[in-house]
Amino acid sequence: MSALSTSPAPDARPGRIKTALASAAGTCVENYDFVAYGTAAALYFGDAFFPDSDPVVGTLLAFVTLGVGFLMRPIGGALGGYLGDRYGRKPVLVGALLTMGVATVLIGLLPTYQQVGVVAPVLLVAIRCVQGLAFGAEWGGAVMMTYEHAPRRRRGLYAAIPQAGNPLGIALANIAFLLSASLDGDWAWRLPFLASSLLIVVGLVVRMKLSESPEFETAKAEGGTVRNPLAAVLRDDWRNILRIIALRVVESCAYYLTATYLLSYITDRDPDDRSVALAGVVIASLLAVATTVLSGALTDRVGRRPVYLVGCLLAVAFGIPMYMMANTGAPALIVLVFLIAIGVIHAALTGTQAAWFAELFRTGTRTSGASLGYQTAASVAGFAPFIAVLLADSFGWWGPAGFYVGVAVIGLVGVLVTRETWGPAQRAVPDVGTLATLDGLPAQQGSRSDMPQKRP
Repeated sequence: MSALSTSPAPDARPGRIKTALASAAGTCVENYDFVAYGTAAALYFGDAFFPDSDPVVGTLLAFVTLGVGFLMRPIGGALGGYLGDRYGRKPVLVGALLTMGVATVLIGLLPTYQQVGVVAPVLLVAIRCVQGLAFGAEWGGAVMMTYEHAPRRRRGLYAAIPQAGNPLGIALANIAFLLSASLDGDWAWRLPFLASSLLIVVGLVVRMKLSESPEFETAKAEGGTVRNPLAAVLRDDWRNILRIIALRVVESCAYYLTATYLLSYITDRDPDDRSVALAGVVIASLLAVATTVLSGALTDRVGRRPVYLVGCLLAVAFGIPMYMMANTGAPALIVLVFLIAIGVIHAALTGTQAAWFAELFRTGTRTSGASLGYQTAASVAGFAPFIAVLLADSFGWWGPAGFYVGVAVIGLVGVLVTRETWGPAQRAVPDVGTLATLDGLPAQQGSRSDMPQKRP
């Protein structure tokens, strides 16, 4: 296909704000559903589905089922990316959200181990797999729809808006668990899952009204779509997929080592600190909504790499102090741990990812490439709490602290080997009525992804 195409004026794309907010609304719902499972696994599922085990084994088994959903995310990402690049972004957004919603409500209706025995954890794992598929398919469509509707010079900001739906969904999920904590029996964990049905209806209504990505429509009209985008991106852009995995591992692992494992760690040390830790996650997640958007806007001014580099350096520096602060048991320090780890470090990374990852690929394979790298890293991160439990059992809190620092170092390596896509040269290109671009992106010399490609 021809790599050169003509895009509308940077500020002339209709519905860009509505698209960004609709994508964020759906991403919020998806994260509420997916993260609700992580919270329930940390606080309730060990007793509800694995009661015959000792406490450590029960927690491990609960985190294993958490990880199973993550294993399905690369498959969901590959499927959603293929369909998004082949047939359009919008159908994937609607289908993924509906699938996730049904799976989440079913978790709220599941019988426990005491009621049906081993059937209960089997059903839990099966539904968790469906959740993983849906969540893996959703991300690429949401951020690419927003990115491709956005003005050229503000794509970092606009692409960060769906990412801000991540911490908002996390906050809502934890608020739901805080409100349900006083309920008797299983209702303490069932109600948050059942309540997601209200969010799903809102998300579906909003997303159904979206228009298709203008860049996808242009590529389709010009014969720029690829017959097998997944095969094409694996053949031509596998190096960028590996780079995204390295960049994404630090963000995803660091989050689950904090919001899931550290939450469980603090609760196990002192059950009375459960509400404090949950409150810390909620406050930090609300802060992260603003930090995510601000980070995306900052990348439009200084580039993608510098912001990500600072986030990784902060993660390296904070890995050990976060446990020293948590070990004090002081409520203020516990809350501060989550504010720094989630509200600042994690948010700075997520706010940068969408635009940077999108700009590493051509329009015809963009959703497939970004989704595959993003969700493959997530599949690794899903087992981070499980690994942290094993490390803590052998080395105490130094084990998970060192693990946190280790994934941050991997992220630093990713930054060093990934090219800047919005540096001074790209920012210097003037905005005109029509802008000749490489697949909708400012021309960048020397990139394998930007060279003209024949249609398979």
